[in-house]
Amino acid sequence: MAAKSAAREWTESIIIAFILAMFIRTFFIQAFRIPSGSMLPTLQIEDRLMVNKLLVGPKFPFTRYRLPGYGKLKRGDVIVFVYPENPKKDFIKRLIAFGGETIEIKFGDVYINGELITDPRIRNIYYYNYGPNALPGESIKVPEGSLFVLGDNSASSHDSRYWGFVPEDNVIGKAELIYWPVNRMRFIQ
Repeated sequence: MAAKSAAREWTESIIIAFILAMFIRTFFIQAFRIPSGSMLPTLQIEDRLMVNKLLVGPKFPFTRYRLPGYGKLKRGDVIVFVYPENPKKDFIKRLIAFGGETIEIKFGDVYINGELITDPRIRNIYYYNYGPNALPGESIKVPEGSLFVLGDNSASSHDSRYWGFVPEDNVIGKAELIYWPVNRMRFIQ
């Protein structure tokens, strides 16, 4: 009889822990692994991150309904989002421009609505004029409800310059913390 109750306690504990973990992953924070070098040097291949879903508001699973977030994304934030060309993939890039803004890349610098971006997280990176959405001498307007994102490793990043804009609804959250490997543990700038 004692063996049955011990087995039942273990089973109940495992089920409760699983439900709690899924609840936290769905509504609060989610772990991600960096598979490529598109965000070098900010994020290294195989870095493990914690992504804050509460800032933008978590989505209810299998629906398009999103809870209200407690804040707003800012230019320069590193965000994780559902890749617009393949909803089974998540991408991570730096947020550069919001809907309604005009973006232009000139001589490696980013201009929003004709003004040079001075935020050092963006300003200290040389962005190349690669792709149909970053042609030299041309500006592009970000549609309302969308975002323009770039990888920090501009020469090797598949980003908005190529495939276009990220619908705001595709945003999963803001990358906040590198938690692995231990020697790289820090908040993400």
